[in-house]
Amino acid sequence: MEVHTTEFPGLIFIEPKIFGDSRGWFYESWNKERYAEIGITEDFVQDNVSFSSYGVLRGLHYQKPYTQGKLVSVLQGKVWDVVVDLRKNSPTFGKWQGFTLTGEKKEQLYVPKGFAHGFCVLSETALFQYKCTDKYSPESEQGIMWNDETLNIPWPVDNPVISEKDIRHPVFKDLTDELLFD
Repeated sequence: MEVHTTEFPGLIFIEPKIFGDSRGWFYESWNKERYAEIGITEDFVQDNVSFSSYGVLRGLHYQKPYTQGKLVSVLQGKVWDVVVDLRKNSPTFGKWQGFTLTGEKKEQLYVPKGFAHGFCVLSETALFQYKCTDKYSPESEQGIMWNDETLNIPWPVDNPVISEKDIRHPVFKDLTDELLFD
């Protein structure tokens, strides 16, 4: 696998090695020992999969106090994946970064605790996988408005499809210390 560090401390972009032949393909999507060697040492306790159509935008989500690190990937389709650093003591606090993830290349993004995360679907449909370091906690659900003016994220879809829940998130500048990370 090829491992790419990013300008965001702890955020890791991974391109797995895919083995293909006339029968199809194979790749290793998780190996605790190998991923620990690249700095992903947390235990994963829950896997989630979502299915979405073109233009669906999910995010920007995070959990607090029951925080989650996530290893995300696209099993089928193509998405633009975005993270926002919410760690007050980080040199990249309040900045975002976007990545294209595809089912074809099987890229993975490790999003450590302390980040908001979201994605929008660029293909007809997308099957998206989340490997999480803590279980889903409805009482811990938090978010940032997807079209926040301070963040100014250039989502690559016109008129995205957004859930009722996601249009009610606060804007970045209104996040209190209790909603941010140290």
